[in-house]
Amino acid sequence: MSTFSNSARIRIRVIDLETAGSASHNVCEIGWQDVVQEIDGRWEVNEERGARFVNPGGPISTQTMAIHHIVDADVAEAPFWKDVAPQVLRPTGGVVALAAHRATFEQRFCSPPLSGGAHWICTWKCALRMWPALPSFSNQGLRYERMPTGLDRATGLPAHRAMPDAYVTAHHLRDMLNASSLEQLLRWSEQPGLLPRVPSGPDRRRPWGELSDNALAGYARDRDVDIRFSAETEQRRRGNHGAVPAKDDVQSSLL
Repeated sequence: MSTFSNSARIRIRVIDLETAGSASHNVCEIGWQDVVQEIDGRWEVNEERGARFVNPGGPISTQTMAIHHIVDADVAEAPFWKDVAPQVLRPTGGVVALAAHRATFEQRFCSPPLSGGAHWICTWKCALRMWPALPSFSNQGLRYERMPTGLDRATGLPAHRAMPDAYVTAHHLRDMLNASSLEQLLRWSEQPGLLPRVPSGPDRRRPWGELSDNALAGYARDRDVDIRFSAETEQRRRGNHGAVPAKDDVQSSLL
């Protein structure tokens, strides 16, 4: 039985951040979109969404302006991150978890003191597990590969702005939660990314199962934690018990 079955409307808040891209690389916008569990157990994207500008404490780089089109004048009078973050990350009524696509980026800024020690779901890591045959696992790539039901095109635009990106991510998360359990998504999110294929180099795009033992051993020593974890997982599948065991625990209490 699910740990969460005693709550009628559990809420997860999807977060997306835009940053200044300058030397400080501080946040200049935060967006959010809630996903809630209905009485019947299904998860839905609700109407609770929004965005707030944040004063990054320094200029936004022109290269970053060209991506998200937020300029210095937009954020000059905005509050600072330490004042904005708790209001968004710790909403009235609370959340069972926060979520983001490639959540390690958001977690750099949404520290436990600001988030209240919230648990995180990484929709990128979960997508690798649930839809390994897809050619792309970027937020927008998943959007067009999968075309999630109910995703309003206008609300999800422009891309590379905090609220529209959170809105798109929330639809991926909704579909994940309706196909798997919250506990499972949290468990996958705690582990490195399990890449379905070699991401680069001479074996690029080849499934791990096609590699020789020697090639696999080389990737198991890679500096990239996701590559290393993926190679080690294939080694364990082949019965190489010398591979580092996978972490398979999740926090026992999430409410």
